[in-house]
Amino acid sequence: MTTPNLRIAEHYRQAIRDGQLVPGARLPSVRELADEHGVATATARAAMGWLRTEGWIVTTQRGSFVAQDLANTATPADRLARIRRTGSVLGTGETKRVSSAALLVPPLYVAELLDQDPAEQVVRREYVIGSGSQRLALAVDWYPRAFADVVPDLLSTAPGATHDGQPGRGDDLLDQIERATGRAVAYGRDAMHGRAADHREAQALGVATGAPILAGTHEWSDDDGIIVYGEWCLPTRLTIGYEYRV
Repeated sequence: MTTPNLRIAEHYRQAIRDGQLVPGARLPSVRELADEHGVATATARAAMGWLRTEGWIVTTQRGSFVAQDLANTATPADRLARIRRTGSVLGTGETKRVSSAALLVPPLYVAELLDQDPAEQVVRREYVIGSGSQRLALAVDWYPRAFADVVPDLLSTAPGATHDGQPGRGDDLLDQIERATGRAVAYGRDAMHGRAADHREAQALGVATGAPILAGTHEWSDDDGIIVYGEWCLPTRLTIGYEYRV
């Protein structure tokens, strides 16, 4: 069970990530937080300490405020949780620009991960997630070929793709896949490492070629196999974090 201070901190991280609290928004005082959540002031103070340390908020003599230049972004686990809450992978104010969406023969390691014949095509989608003028991540998602037959939006680069005859935001593909196939993500795994950005990554993130980046992968799966395999990279100015039970 998450401790009260971590639970309070995550409540505000989520509100900031989702865009419910915008840069410059004022947070309650320590005393107000303690009263609102029914905890001791020391617990509320510890929660605020986590938010300050991670760069979510700044504290002055006037109080605590959401940082103007946020140096944080959502993890794959955060984005999956947001899809479950809102139906969208994006937070308020975030954008997703899809640069390519196509069927192609993947690298061998992707075919093996998806448990497909190496010569069989799969869906590859590449996009940049941003917020205002900031570029938060370059990502590539890989899907089994069969999903494209039931979710045509997988092969669309349009920002406002539609489904079921209704206007959509073009960012709710997992929800479409789960409804169309009856499968649902039950497991997730992330892996990360630091390395230098290649030319394509540098252009997408607005950094110099060879600049350090955080590169990662994630897989979301069920008992029948991988539903989405994702590869992504972030500029090093951004912080991501996880909570976990042991």
